Amino acid sequence: MSDLHPTRPRTILRGISSRAWEHPADRGALVALRKLQGFDVVVRKLSGLINERMVKMLLLGSAVRVSERQFPTVHRLYVEAATTLDVQELPDLFVAASPILNALTIGMDAPTIVLNSALIDLLDEDELRFVLGHELGHALSGHALYQTLLTYLMIAGQTLSSVPFGGVGLFVVRTALGEWARKAELSGDRAGLLATQDVAVAVRVQMKLASGGHLDQLDQTEFLAQAREYENTDDLGDSLMKIFLLDSMTHPMGVVRAAELRRWIDSGQYGAYLAGEYPRRENDKDATISDEAAAAADSYATSFQQSEDAATKLLRDVGQGIGNVGRWIGDQFKGS
Repeated sequence: MSDLHPTRPRTILRGISSRAWEHPADRGALVALRKLQGFDVVVRKLSGLINERMVKMLLLGSAVRVSERQFPTVHRLYVEAATTLDVQELPDLFVAASPILNALTIGMDAPTIVLNSALIDLLDEDELRFVLGHELGHALSGHALYQTLLTYLMIAGQTLSSVPFGGVGLFVVRTALGEWARKAELSGDRAGLLATQDVAVAVRVQMKLASGGHLDQLDQTEFLAQAREYENTDDLGDSLMKIFLLDSMTHPMGVVRAAELRRWIDSGQYGAYLAGEYPRRENDKDATISDEAAAAADSYATSFQQSEDAATKLLRDVGQGIGNVGRWIGDQFKGS
């Protein structure tokens, strides 16, 4: 791991709430769950089926816990990211030997972050700070809660698939949770950007992950143009294929993540946060389900209206046609 970029000051986001970086669709679901008294207790009880203590012991026995004396550079970057996000209590951080470019946050009562060694080999310090901020975002948002639920549903789905109609309702729930999981990754990316406060770094991470690290062979402008081509395909078959592909994915595709982050920056919200205008933890209790649901609906509606994807445009045109027919019929009755 090398650092080719000089350290620069970052704004400390004191008292920032996880609602600040949560995607509207992610935030709406999380606020709803936080309002359900006892829901977290039920899921934590279920978590006994996949013993969190067993996972912790596995990490202690086979991975390396990061500290000032073990992976000290990673520890410094971790503390810096946590300081910027004003984290009150640092989750344990482990480095696991793995060639897979991945990191994850597990556990509900005591979140633990696991960083695969391949990321340390691939990323420079700024990029690694982004990844650590991303995982801290997951931990602070409590994403492990629904990720655990999704795991249980996956297991249950395999059991119920042989029962006539037994898997239909479960499929709908699993699909919804899969969409939630993908939006949670976008939330994590926003947390990562707030932790590193360097737009070029955030996009660079996605470029490296997509290319396996061959950054010298890539161009950022063309990479983002590739994202637009993927999102705005004018072939209906390609649009339907994207739907089928996403159903089995818990993460958005890399080029899409870069484009989504760019859109969030262009919205002005990121700049406002750095200027001190962000939701604070002290006001979390006042967040309402109705407001967050409305924000989620607005987010999806905006995406639907602005999308150039063939399937979305077809649905939009059909909807507009139905609306026009409805208005014509209404006018006839008014004329009568």
